[in-house]
Amino acid sequence: MTSEIIADPELDPTATYAVSPSRARHLAARVVASPKAETFTRTSPITGGPLAALPISTATDVRRAVSLARSAQRRWAAMSFDQRKRVFLRFHDLVLEHQVELLDLVQLESGKARAHAFEEVLDVAIASRHYAQEAESYLRPRRRRGAIPVLSQSRELHHPKGVVGIVSPWNYPLSLAITDAIPALMAGNAVVLRPDQQGSLSALAGIELLGEAGLPVGVLQVVLGPGSSTGQAVVDAADYVCFTGSTPTGRKIAAAAAERLVSFSLELGGKNAVYIAADAHLDRAVDGAIRACFSSAGQLCISTERVIVHTDIYDQFVPRFVAAVRTMTVGTALEFGYDMGSLVSQDQLDIVTAHVEDAVKKGAEVLVGGKARPDLGPYCYEPTVLAGVTAAMAVRDEETFGPVTSIYRVSSDDDAIALANDTDYGLNASVWTRDVRRGREIAAKIQTGTVNINEAYAAAWASMAAPMGGMKASGMGRRHGAEGILKYTESQNVTAQHLLPIAPAFGASDQTFAKVMSVSLALMKKAGLS
Repeated sequence: MTSEIIADPELDPTATYAVSPSRARHLAARVVASPKAETFTRTSPITGGPLAALPISTATDVRRAVSLARSAQRRWAAMSFDQRKRVFLRFHDLVLEHQVELLDLVQLESGKARAHAFEEVLDVAIASRHYAQEAESYLRPRRRRGAIPVLSQSRELHHPKGVVGIVSPWNYPLSLAITDAIPALMAGNAVVLRPDQQGSLSALAGIELLGEAGLPVGVLQVVLGPGSSTGQAVVDAADYVCFTGSTPTGRKIAAAAAERLVSFSLELGGKNAVYIAADAHLDRAVDGAIRACFSSAGQLCISTERVIVHTDIYDQFVPRFVAAVRTMTVGTALEFGYDMGSLVSQDQLDIVTAHVEDAVKKGAEVLVGGKARPDLGPYCYEPTVLAGVTAAMAVRDEETFGPVTSIYRVSSDDDAIALANDTDYGLNASVWTRDVRRGREIAAKIQTGTVNINEAYAAAWASMAAPMGGMKASGMGRRHGAEGILKYTESQNVTAQHLLPIAPAFGASDQTFAKVMSVSLALMKKAGLS
């Protein structure tokens, strides 16, 4: 069955939405690269036409960027939290003030619908405000219980790592380039950022606003180029590595960082599930499942590729869901009003096409969608729902990262939990039920870093004070909350011992010391001291 997708009548498939050469040169001036650097041309998934030529940074350029960042970091770390806070609160306002250009760039580079591009603007603003307000609280010195009450007085301190290397992906070119840098910077680090080549302009525009907000020159360095060369050079030189991308690449980065004994965090792939419980509110669940499956054309790490439906509600939910998907509007105009945009590249279109064709060949049924729409844009693909998916099909277990979801019927909550967990990944999940207490019980048994109840993904993602990340093959470490900033620091225990040493004193023998300490430990246990 074919979706009744509405094309933009104003779209000229041969047109090129270009960034002006002067604007592109201005943004490119923020990249650490030699004057004679090779360039790559950014193209737009909206038309396939060129956007801008940008320089490629070599390994030598990356080492120079790290050196410049290291020099600037010492001055930045010496600034007070209040001084850093002012920078990021000003940045928060600038992002909202300049959102039109940012939305245009995100759409031009990613092809996503404008409403989904706006999620990136919101994310950057929320992260900036949160860490500006909370960083000092997360990082303040804390008293800890010492070895001997009163006599041992411990303090926990947190020091910046130094230079944090961030290798960010193409699917959220503004958000994931900037929001991981914000807590790193608020913790007193400098950052060397390698945004994906498919999202460079959005990242550079965000970084320009950071400079306007007052971020000192040199504290945030940008290098551009392929992940295999420029990205690897960042991994090989930074004091901490933050990576978002595929699981195979994440494994390589983990090995490289471990070889250097450098800490890292990874947010990797997902095969996320939505569970529609028997008591779910049908209309809300349908709307939520559409957001879960088709936001950013499914090119969202925490989007849904598996919809699990309780048998008691299956025959009511699935027809409504399919009907709603059939009426979705797909378009690539730089304006609000479309439900979904384009895939980002021919490579992504090829993966989506291959997964659907493989599933159909092996017996799956296309309930809606199922084909490319070059009339809407070179990489557009219809929002697609499959049924009858089996383990023999690539779409069952491999990450599609596109607007394709599969429907599964289960007879109990336990079966839903087992199916949701039947994957190597563990990034995000969603549970729909009228009973939130029941939803929490189900959620606690799902092996993912975040679970949303009666929401697709935005509630957990935007709850900036709580951690977000993956279990199993979906990554290591967390962004957001205390964990999202503490990971960028070295913790230090400074303990002062008073009056008596933890050793024989006043001429006491080792045997007497052992007896005294044994009695002391027994008393501390009795008093409930840890």
